[in-house]
Amino acid sequence: MIKNLFLYTTVFFALYFLSHFLHQNVIEKQEIILPFSLKKIYLFHLGFSLIICTNFLLLSTVNKISDQLGFIYLATIILKPVLFCLIFYKSIFTEETLSFAARISLIIPMIIFLLTEAFFVAQILQKKDYKKIS
Repeated sequence: MIKNLFLYTTVFFALYFLSHFLHQNVIEKQEIILPFSLKKIYLFHLGFSLIICTNFLLLSTVNKISDQLGFIYLATIILKPVLFCLIFYKSIFTEETLSFAARISLIIPMIIFLLTEAFFVAQILQKKDYKKIS
């Protein structure tokens, strides 16, 4: 389990540094000014995805909860955008209209971290189901 926690932490931090660096460079080269902090957006997704994966790894060891992990993950998929909107409400929704580049800059980190998070959660759920069958 500690090996998996280390793997999740390493992968999510590497994703954060690499994708934020590349995204920031593209934004700067195109001289686009975003009405929000790209770093804070990436940090939110890093933190939330890491928390979800570590909690799912820990919860998969609890027999009473392990059967409900799929439903719990569905709830976290809904919770993530709700919290995102609450936290970044001022910088996103108070703007009259966001430019296309700003809208894409909001979606890119979400997709990157959501796909990685879903991959890790799927692995956790598969291991849990494999243990049931054995």
